[in-house]
Amino acid sequence: MEIIVAKSAGFCFGVDRAVKYVYDNIDQKPLYTYGPIIHNPHVVNDIKDKGVIAINDTEEFDHVPKGTVIIRSHGVGEKVYDSITEKGFSIIDATCPYVKKIHHIVNDYSKKGDTIVIVGDSNHPEVIGIKGWSNLDTIIIQNIEDAKKFNVSKKKTICVVAQTTFNYIKFQEIIEILRSKGYDVVIKETICSATQKRQKEAIELSSEVDTMIVIGGRHSSNTQKLYQLCKNQCDNTYHVETIEDLELLVLRSDEKIGITAGASTPKNIIQEVITHVRSTERN
Repeated sequence: MEIIVAKSAGFCFGVDRAVKYVYDNIDQKPLYTYGPIIHNPHVVNDIKDKGVIAINDTEEFDHVPKGTVIIRSHGVGEKVYDSITEKGFSIIDATCPYVKKIHHIVNDYSKKGDTIVIVGDSNHPEVIGIKGWSNLDTIIIQNIEDAKKFNVSKKKTICVVAQTTFNYIKFQEIIEILRSKGYDVVIKETICSATQKRQKEAIELSSEVDTMIVIGGRHSSNTQKLYQLCKNQCDNTYHVETIEDLELLVLRSDEKIGITAGASTPKNIIQEVITHVRSTERN
């Protein structure tokens, strides 16, 4: 059996940075995160066991002792910062720098009066946070169908940004649709370069193997996208969180296995999957 692990598998820079912020401040009590620090249940459960409390709404701060709040890697809207500070809590900002850059873009262009368009998942915390930096109504485009239905006044410039983990190819398709409608469009390439590299590598790897395994949290947007990209290339593609999800998988000794992982997947989980895959081998 040949196992090929994608070079880009596992924690990205922004996630690694956010998790480090938590563990570096773990002795501060009380210590809170605004939402799950990353989309990985094992990391979230570990810091919870160490006494870190996840807060999901600013109103919850009215009912807990004053302490330190770590802003998650996905970032939050401007009003969330203001609310936390007004309630007497200190803030450690673990927002991914690539996401923070989008916040500045959206804030600046919305102040100019431009129409802000965010390409991404409207329910994802990163997109919700980005939207919270616009002073105007913001439009979210989730897919090609939304782009085709897009219809606003052509008197204003449209500033388009993307969720950092959005599919790069689909983003380009959406941009072309908007341009074909005759809008004055300012494109900001905000998809993370690490995301582009990870997706490109996943496509190439999954096209060369017999079975592809994508590791990551069920609620991880970038992991879900990796799974879909790999599934398009390899029918035998599996999305797993832990080795328990692979219990029924039996692999032949002559198979070539590809493994990649989302940006919120710790190295120890990846290694556990690799070890488990080797143990399932049969002739």
